[in-house]
Amino acid sequence: MSGESMGFSWLIFLILILTVIYFINRLLEEDSSAKDILDRRYANGEIDEDEYKKMRSLLH
Repeated sequence: MSGESMGFSWLIFLILILTVIYFINRLLEEDSSAKDILDRRYANGEIDEDEYKKMRSLLH
């Protein structure tokens, strides 16, 4: 491989790694926001304690 094609390979590899990191962060943010919504619903009295605990355990 020439130096130019190796550099291009590293660039593709770096883009792939950054894309994977981006999607992992998006998944973690969605999980966190689901817990926040559940906490808010419980605090507002929309769901009772049993339902809160059941739904909370499903999120883990």
